[in-house]
Amino acid sequence: MDDFDFIEHYGEDEDVKHENQLAENEVDVSINCAIIGVGGGGGKMAKAFLDLGFNKTLLINTTPKDIPAGVDEQHVVLIPDADGIGKDVSLGKSVFDSNSAVVEDALRTKLGKVDWLFVLASGGGGTGSAVASLHNVFDRYLKSVQATGTIMYIASWPTAQECLNPTISKNALELINDISPHPHVVLDNERQVKLLRGKVGMLGMYPFANSAFAKLITQILKLSTETSPIQSYDSKDLEKCFNSKGRMFVGSTMISDPATPNLGAQILQNCLKRSPCPPPKGTPLTGTLLLVVSTEMASDPEISKHLDAAISYVGGRTDTLFSGVYVKENIPGLIAILTMNGLEEGK
Repeated sequence: MDDFDFIEHYGEDEDVKHENQLAENEVDVSINCAIIGVGGGGGKMAKAFLDLGFNKTLLINTTPKDIPAGVDEQHVVLIPDADGIGKDVSLGKSVFDSNSAVVEDALRTKLGKVDWLFVLASGGGGTGSAVASLHNVFDRYLKSVQATGTIMYIASWPTAQECLNPTISKNALELINDISPHPHVVLDNERQVKLLRGKVGMLGMYPFANSAFAKLITQILKLSTETSPIQSYDSKDLEKCFNSKGRMFVGSTMISDPATPNLGAQILQNCLKRSPCPPPKGTPLTGTLLLVVSTEMASDPEISKHLDAAISYVGGRTDTLFSGVYVKENIPGLIAILTMNGLEEGK
């Protein structure tokens, strides 16, 4: 072997990309992640992330009819020998089980190496509600690329009107029960409709909601890349929170007058009220509180005292709180983003 020892002297192997591999994400975030939208509703949610620059996005479906307009075919994975599932979750799981190799091959060839998978699905239909049957495929892929992260599920819950249909209600409940052991977010469509009613028309309701949620998650991922002269929330903090098994609650608010003495309570209550997620129950394992302030706010001793008190107030509602305070100009008020992770209950 000494005759060939010179080969190793010239460096390590080059990582050659597959010709079908998707471009790197354009958005500057702290973790190497991919977005997977499963089914019609999941695909529409995934498109909102794709539109923000998450190029490593795949839409998995059993029919091309549910693929949103404007999505390039390189982002689409169609399961063969199926033209929709007809709201039959058992059939959806069977189809995914039979075609798991198709999905696994797409993950390897199109994504390359990522550390985190955000898997999006809509509860109520047959394809999205069957997504849990692909969990082992997602898990094998992450292990094969030696990923440092895990799988985060994001599932929507139907409106009260939709849940009057017993099939939709049953399918949605099966989805939530299937993903409940894993890190997951539940988006309550009833809450989203109420929050957006009067602001957007029916045609743009869910596209607007999907875009708003994608921007909310993206802002968390972006802020965790930034340094702060006050307090930073880094990628390890984010990973600790996102790795917490169970449900994750996320909400945000803007406080026009941060000089209020009960700032912590106002931030918490506003985030709970204005979130697309069902309110949390119990004490979360971890939490995140990100505050974005102006230079004037950060320089004001009285407001700074309220900011410290707000972090302590919210921190008392979690086992462990990770926080960050960032200074930006031209903001309309104090911006707060809150997550609570590791909640044991489902919806």
